[in-house]
Amino acid sequence: MRLERMAMSVLQPGFDGTAPPDWLRRALGDGLGGVVLFARNLSDQVRTADLVADIRAESPDVVVAVDEEGGSVTRLEARTGSSWPGNRALGVADDVHVTELVARRIGRLLGTTGISLDYAPVADVNANPDNPVIGVRSFGADPGLVARHTAAWVGGLQGSGVAACAKHFPGHGDTIADSHVELPTVHASPETLAERDLRPFRAAIDAGVRAIMVGHLLVPALDAVPATLSHAVMTGLLRDTLGFRGLAVTDAIEMRAVAAHWPPEEIAVRALSVGADAVCAGISSSDGSSVYALRDAIVAAVRQGRLPEERLAEASQRVRDLVGWHAGQAAARAAAAAEPDDDLGLTAALAALHVVGEPHLDRAPLVVEVTARPHQAADSGTPPGVARALAELLPGTQAVSVTVGDPLPDLGSDRPLVVVVQDAARHGWIREVLGRALEARPDAIVVETGLPGPPAGAGYVATHGNSRASARAAARRLAHRPPTPEKESPP
Repeated sequence: MRLERMAMSVLQPGFDGTAPPDWLRRALGDGLGGVVLFARNLSDQVRTADLVADIRAESPDVVVAVDEEGGSVTRLEARTGSSWPGNRALGVADDVHVTELVARRIGRLLGTTGISLDYAPVADVNANPDNPVIGVRSFGADPGLVARHTAAWVGGLQGSGVAACAKHFPGHGDTIADSHVELPTVHASPETLAERDLRPFRAAIDAGVRAIMVGHLLVPALDAVPATLSHAVMTGLLRDTLGFRGLAVTDAIEMRAVAAHWPPEEIAVRALSVGADAVCAGISSSDGSSVYALRDAIVAAVRQGRLPEERLAEASQRVRDLVGWHAGQAAARAAAAAEPDDDLGLTAALAALHVVGEPHLDRAPLVVEVTARPHQAADSGTPPGVARALAELLPGTQAVSVTVGDPLPDLGSDRPLVVVVQDAARHGWIREVLGRALEARPDAIVVETGLPGPPAGAGYVATHGNSRASARAAARRLAHRPPTPEKESPP
């Protein structure tokens, strides 16, 4: 039983529903070391706290993890959009104190629910503007800027008593593929990797980051297998060269980058054998049998000599170390929870706006939101936000959503027109829709919520992200409303 419990301790599975299913309760009793929460599990902050309390009632020493990056990737605020701008907006504003404060606010949100590990910040340098999955999730394309904001984000989050997890080691920024759907290749020399991609991870380690997530990335300069399955990356680079001693977590093993080539049990065993400490499995079978299959495969690998027992014991100890660190941060979480409310998210998002021309709305507009799910990491249920934010300031605002293949609505001429796009420079169909809209209404205002391209329209606003905070900032700029000290409504 000791070996079985040790094998269970290094797993971090997801589950369905807003309450722990019976199989999860059983697994926690059998030594399950972690759980990862998604938007499908969370409805509001109070219920999230109740869910985490139910999980901890089964096993107090469990890591409860979540992806809460701010910006486009939010789980606790997936139904409304994040209250805080994402990394690119923070990088554009380039105030590390604000970045630290934003991360601290995110930590306060997580800490009051009992969540112990945030799979954030994204530490990737977005060196390729055609990157389909990083984009505005990165602080930027400059390694020095990304490094200093990564360190500030880690300090802010962990200063609130929640562990940070820098990702996606050794760097997902210079790719043209999304590891959710295929295996990306990073074509960079060892020198480029060292000077560009690894600088933010060094900064995170220097800042005391408690965890690092290794991405499913093929880096030929380092190894011929994906980073999560590479001893050269996991142990040689992360441990021996960079000196990281915290928790090394795999990206989700159901992602097609690796799942298309190996079964989940093999991925888990290989990752652990080369140096991973925790295996993230975001999708589990409805009865939990997939989690137990992972456990049994790990046990079998130890007994067969494929996975040294001391390596598994080391991984299990690192999980316990994170649990112990979190338990010792109660005072930090209490201090963060007691801090006064403010509208930091709006203030930070306003600082990131890039405005061309003098776009101004003096009455309620028609807002055409040209929508696409930005990437697989973002929750598909998070709604566009600019129209809603404008409606709060200009009652009577009308909104129409256009997705790929949809015709343009009647754009009229009796009211102002705002066209909201995301990553138009990267999506041909969005550029085509935008072009038709501007041909019909050259007086339209364009709001770009992704990476900005050439300015278009009679006025142009780039928010550098599609959080609720960034939408509110764009709406206030268009309506010429100054920020007010109003408090955010609870998510």
